[in-house]
Amino acid sequence: MIKTDPCVITGVAEIAPRRTTPGQTTLGLIGRLAAATVADAGLEPADVDGLLVGPQVGETPQHVPATVAEYLGLTPRYGDVVDLGGASGPGMIWRAAAAIQAGMCDTVLCVLANTRDPDNVPRSPNRNPIREFEVPYGASGANQAYAMAAARHMADFGTTARQLASIPVFERRNASLNPDAVFHGKSIDVEDVLASPMIAWPLHQLEVVMPCGGGAAALVQRASSVGGGAHRSVALLGAGEKLTHRALSQAPDLTTTPLAAAVESAYAGAGVRATDIDVFSLYDCYSIMLALTLEDAGLCRKGDVGPWLADQDFSAGGNLPVNPHGGQLACGQADLAGGMCHLVEAVLQLRGAADARQVPDAELALVTGNGATLGEEVAVVLGSVE
Repeated sequence: MIKTDPCVITGVAEIAPRRTTPGQTTLGLIGRLAAATVADAGLEPADVDGLLVGPQVGETPQHVPATVAEYLGLTPRYGDVVDLGGASGPGMIWRAAAAIQAGMCDTVLCVLANTRDPDNVPRSPNRNPIREFEVPYGASGANQAYAMAAARHMADFGTTARQLASIPVFERRNASLNPDAVFHGKSIDVEDVLASPMIAWPLHQLEVVMPCGGGAAALVQRASSVGGGAHRSVALLGAGEKLTHRALSQAPDLTTTPLAAAVESAYAGAGVRATDIDVFSLYDCYSIMLALTLEDAGLCRKGDVGPWLADQDFSAGGNLPVNPHGGQLACGQADLAGGMCHLVEAVLQLRGAADARQVPDAELALVTGNGATLGEEVAVVLGSVE
């Protein structure tokens, strides 16, 4: 990253996650997000000359950037697909900055969205390591994969079900200050979590993310090209990425994720440590995912997260603000946009525009993304710009 002229996020937008999105199309959601994001940055559509999209656009199986550009009426000088699962959102941000620094473009729209129709879920016939080494043995899908990681953490470090159950409890508590959260006003306690149906031992239903429809977007520009906008800009200070596997059976480790290396790179690029961060906007599709991330982000020692959780206050006014919006477990996961929603929350916090859930004097944020069941990990450090 060129520190003399960093790239900044000048616009964000989000469509609140909802359990179903009847009558909606992916392109329609992308159009709404694009218009809102460009307006939030105080720009015009013609100012956008770069476009990053996800691989899942229901209306087209290929040529996705061109399809989206055509639909939005854009003629970008740079376009690409970012296919990193839940890490796609933060992964887009550093790629946008890299394209800008390379002189390919000046203003990049990064957008992810999906509709939710439980009665029409596509099934892929493709063969891959998951189908060859996992499915024949009954190990299929994200639930069992994250359950295996949780079981291994319990076996190696003595982590308990009660300790993991505390994670969705604090997420719901944070969501009480976010009116857009699916579970706004629906508090739970540890007993509720432990009494909910067992989905894949040792994970209960309330520890598992609820898929939704919705979306989120951000706009990235070169800092020197930004005029006096309506909002404070947020700079990308450091980024890190690490990929190790797609199928969990090929993972080198179940309790230390590639995120540890990605976060280390992001901290180094920004010249900060974990203790310098004011807001942690961390990917949390399952309770164990957040537990592993807290360790791999350097907030506690590996294996200590269970007892360590009891002494933390993750609220906006607490000693360690984590996911003030409620995270995916309480706000909702709009598929690949789930990771981008964490980035939007970090930007709002660094702008000082998070309303009732605002973290006081927030200047630095860590955002993480996770894809391919602990195999595709991205971390970015963002900072407020006066």
